Amino acid sequence: MSTPHNEAVNGDFAKTVLMPGDPLRAKRIAETYLEDARLVNNVRGVQGYTGTYRGHPVSVMASGMGMPSMGIYSYELFHEYDVENIIRIGSAGAILPSLKLRDIVLAQAVCTDSNFARQYKLSGMYAPIADFKLLETAIAAARQMGMDPPVGNLYSSDVFYNDDPSSILEWGKMGVLATEMETAALYCNAARAGKRALAICTISDHLVTGEKLSAKDRQVSFTQMVELALDVAVKSAGK
Repeated sequence: MSTPHNEAVNGDFAKTVLMPGDPLRAKRIAETYLEDARLVNNVRGVQGYTGTYRGHPVSVMASGMGMPSMGIYSYELFHEYDVENIIRIGSAGAILPSLKLRDIVLAQAVCTDSNFARQYKLSGMYAPIADFKLLETAIAAARQMGMDPPVGNLYSSDVFYNDDPSSILEWGKMGVLATEMETAALYCNAARAGKRALAICTISDHLVTGEKLSAKDRQVSFTQMVELALDVAVKSAGK
């Protein structure tokens, strides 16, 4: 069944979908890592592919930028295409001083300035969290790859160009690792659908020090993140 944003039909998506923000990154991941990858969606240029990795079906599809875009695509994957797991793979800006460029961080939970959760008519503040099994699998897989990724809170913001850029650093005082723009919506949609989600992000810039990765360094670091996410996808198959 197609949607206004997705021309795929039932069965086109695997049970696990990797979601970078950039459609071109989705294309590169599919062409580099997936066997027999086929394009299943290209509505508005938001590309989705399905293939196999180590013999297991895996899909990769862009989420676009920001929570409204992530909210649309993850909702449709969970509800219309029977996807069980979505793993976000993207960049994040460090706000905890101890983090370094190229660090891979795992989002155990996420804070936000968004009103995304208001739609659920809850009587308090909802705390979006990752699926524990996906998180546990990612931690173990990362350690097998020789990494020891920081695990904790991210901060999902609706604002990229903040009128007071220094205000975001206050979150670091509460131990929040880094900021990005999609995870809160993903975790809310997963919880409401009874599905599973995890965000794996690479630190591409540092809001405390002002450091930024070069294009070449981003490519190397993002490769580690993608390979970790694919390993999690395989190890989570059927669980």
